[in-house]
Amino acid sequence: MAADNRSITQLEDVAASLSPRDRALFQRIYTVTTTIGEQSFPRSMRPWVKKQFGSMEEVTRQHIVRVTNMVTNEEAIFNKLRARRPIELQDTKSIADLIAEPHRHDPFQSPEDSTPEDLFSRVVGQHCITASNVAKFAGLHGLVIFKEFNPLNFSQEQVVDYFSVAQKWARRAHALKPQAKYFCFIWNCLWRAGSSIVHGHAQVMLTRGRHYAKVDGLRRAALDYKQNYHANYFADLFRVHHSLGCAVERDGVKIMASLTPFKDNEVMLIAENLDLSCKERIYEILACFRDRLGITSFNLSLVTPPLSATEESWEGFPIIVRIVDRGNLHNRDSDVGGLEIYASSVVSGDPFELTRQTKQYLELRETFHD
Repeated sequence: MAADNRSITQLEDVAASLSPRDRALFQRIYTVTTTIGEQSFPRSMRPWVKKQFGSMEEVTRQHIVRVTNMVTNEEAIFNKLRARRPIELQDTKSIADLIAEPHRHDPFQSPEDSTPEDLFSRVVGQHCITASNVAKFAGLHGLVIFKEFNPLNFSQEQVVDYFSVAQKWARRAHALKPQAKYFCFIWNCLWRAGSSIVHGHAQVMLTRGRHYAKVDGLRRAALDYKQNYHANYFADLFRVHHSLGCAVERDGVKIMASLTPFKDNEVMLIAENLDLSCKERIYEILACFRDRLGITSFNLSLVTPPLSATEESWEGFPIIVRIVDRGNLHNRDSDVGGLEIYASSVVSGDPFELTRQTKQYLELRETFHD
C-alpha cells in the first residue's frame, strides 16, 4: 500500500509489511488488535445516521483499532467515528472574541505588581517573565508569564524565549535548593487544556526526592528495556515509528506522531539537549497545530533528565516533549471520561494523517526558508 494512503485501520497490515528486523522491533514494543463493531438500526434512525456520520455502512461495521505499548503500558483505542458524534457546541462567538473576553480582568496584565516572585527573584526574558505560583504543587513551582495576552499569538522567537527563560528559572531554583533536581515544564493552552487563566503562561516545577510518577515510570521502563534487549528504548521507539511512516528527524530532533496518544493528535519530540534546534522544532509543531490543523487548545509537557547526579540511573533518557490537541474551544464539555481515567485512551485522530500534515508543513517551511 502507498505510504501516503495509510491509515490507523491498516496498522496490522502495515506492520506485517515491514522488513523482518523492523517487524520484530514493532512486535517487541506494540501489540495491535483490530476488531469490527457491528450493529443494526431501525428504519426511523437511518436518515439521522446518514446525516450525522455520512454513511450507514461505516456505522453498521466500525473498524476499531487497539494499540498497546507493552513497554510503558500506554494504550489507545482508535475509532474515527468518535469525531462525528453529536456534540452540542456551547459558544457561538469567534475564537478571537472568546479569548479576548477575559482581557478586561487579566490578573497577569502587570505581573510584577500582581504576582509573587520566587526567593531568587524573577527571570526576565524578551517576551516573558517568571513569577512564583500562588497555589503550588511543588516546593519550587513557578510561572512563565508571556507578554502576549493571547497564547495562540506566538512566533518562533517568542517560543524560544519561553523555553530559554524556563531553563534559567530551573538553574536558579536548583542553585537555591540543590536537592531539587527534577525539572518539568507544562503549558496548558486555554480552558480546554485545563488553564484557569486565559493570558498566555506556562508552569515550571523543580521537585526533589524523585521525578513525577509517570516520568519515573518511563525511566524504569526504559531501563528494563535496555536490560532485556541491550538497546535504547527511545531509539527503538523512533525507529518503529519511522519504519511505519509516522516519524521524521529534523536538525537532530526526532518527531513522532504517537501510536498510543492520550488524546487526538499527540506528537512526541525527542532530543539530546534542550538547545536552539529543539526549541525551534517545538515551535514548528505548535505552529503546525495552529496554522495547518486549526488546533486552538493543547497541552505541552517537557521533561529532562535530572539537573545533577542522582542515586538512580537516568542512562539514555533524553529530552522529551509531548504536545496533544485538546479539542474545540467552543465545546466546554470535557474530552476525558471514565475510560481515559480508569482504562484506556479513546481517540478519533489518525497518527498517519497527523504525520502527513506535519511533514507537509515542515517541508513547506524548509522550502520557504531556502
